Amino acid sequence: MPWLCRMLPAIVQSPAPRESSSSGPSIRTFTPPGLSSAVQGLDDPLIKLASGRSLRSRLMPPTQTMRSTMQALLFDLDGTLVDTLGDFVVVLGHVHDRLSLPRPSREFLLHTIGRGSEHLIRTCLAHAGAGPERFDEAWALYQQEYTARNGDHAEVYPGVRETLALLRARGLPLACVTNKPGPFATELLRRKGLLDAFAHVFGGEAFARRKPDPMPLLETCRALGTAPAETWMVGDSRNDAEAAHAAGCPLVLVTYGYNHGEDILHVPARAHLARLDDFNWSASAS
Repeated sequence: MPWLCRMLPAIVQSPAPRESSSSGPSIRTFTPPGLSSAVQGLDDPLIKLASGRSLRSRLMPPTQTMRSTMQALLFDLDGTLVDTLGDFVVVLGHVHDRLSLPRPSREFLLHTIGRGSEHLIRTCLAHAGAGPERFDEAWALYQQEYTARNGDHAEVYPGVRETLALLRARGLPLACVTNKPGPFATELLRRKGLLDAFAHVFGGEAFARRKPDPMPLLETCRALGTAPAETWMVGDSRNDAEAAHAAGCPLVLVTYGYNHGEDILHVPARAHLARLDDFNWSASAS
């Protein structure tokens, strides 16, 4: 197989993996098109988090990655830039306490986050055995609690600050497109020192439809003045993937996010990253 001989040097010469500060080596894998069957016998590198979850980076070959010029990027927020699960656990715990309802578990919330705050509240109420008539009360309490605690139990993921700084240094316009309410998203980004990286922050109420509908991505491309085919979407869930594919945006997915508790590696993307700075953004933007 002469093509395999030509491909192997690229694999051997791949950059050495970076050592993660807390969870072991962040290992990147590189599988050229048509080579997957040839490497099925190799171990799939894993990154183990303290939570016990396993993360992988799967990167496309440079020649294939650069077929779409990168002129701008759109980022999801929860599960992509910031780990906000702790905020939801605390806030919704207090809301349910005030409603005299059982608290939703961390595991339940992990499978529920990502479709917008209204959906989250309704799902939690139904799970606790409360009827839809309690939504207005729960929503008002949620607004109070989240405003008071926004970001208190949230952490920026490793590699996020470095990647945003690199992209800004290259002059690429960035936007945050999230199903989270806009005021909550903007304040969270401000508290975590990320807000200045973005030209626009669009929350779930900004447009008539939310992700996974492509409208938020298409409207954000219009706001940035860039074509969807040259505006990359970075997210952690099927919502992000479906919106990106429908809008015609190249897609990068992170493996450390929520994705409703499902394995994101089954969702097609240009890359699946264990850290945002595992990707060669400079090459893709050249």
